[in-house]
Amino acid sequence: MGNRTDMSIGIISDTHGLLRTEVLRQLQGCDAILHAGDVGSREVLQTLREIAPTQAVRGNVDRDELAVLPPSLDVTLGGLRFAVAHRKSDLPEDLAKYDIVVYGHTHQWTQQWLVHSGGGRTLLLNPGSCGPRRFRLPVTMAMLHVSGDGWTARRIDLLRPQREPEPALRPTDMRSLIEQVIRETDRGKPVEAIARKYGADPALAEQIARLYLTHPGVTVEGIMAKMGL
Repeated sequence: MGNRTDMSIGIISDTHGLLRTEVLRQLQGCDAILHAGDVGSREVLQTLREIAPTQAVRGNVDRDELAVLPPSLDVTLGGLRFAVAHRKSDLPEDLAKYDIVVYGHTHQWTQQWLVHSGGGRTLLLNPGSCGPRRFRLPVTMAMLHVSGDGWTARRIDLLRPQREPEPALRPTDMRSLIEQVIRETDRGKPVEAIARKYGADPALAEQIARLYLTHPGVTVEGIMAKMGL
């Protein structure tokens, strides 16, 4: 759509307040950055905007000072038209007019071509999460390269900091921990105190609490499913 301009566009999502060093390294030299929501803090956007012009949508955890972010974007970069929303369900119904549609929320990489009745194609892209790791899910982002000859979207798998231990709990142990975190969260206890009380990894307890608080009505089974267990 339109004349293409040589560009590199970083596409990220679900930072939840964490900008990894590896993410910043990958974004160096970008001409633009798109963030598909759950930014997590104003500082994340400030840092990204020091690298390149950044546009972001509001995710379900983006409240207070981030509530001013738009729920969706319709933007043209490098001659390509993008639709961006945090949840897939919030994307426009008619996707045929877009070259690329971007969403986040699931923390899982998706790259799928949608073929329209008129013969056109749209790339459906979820860059995954490049913020706090959700258990065994990969930590990923996307880089889009545009030139006069066309464009390509590339998945980038990011290094995982050693300080984030792999959970070693059995499913029965995990179920018990989730139940305890839910119960203590309902009582208003902070995550750090819950983790200390039950001898759990703080990052693990934080992930469970966040899933519980950001998905009203979710069950223990639902949380385990979102964790890929």
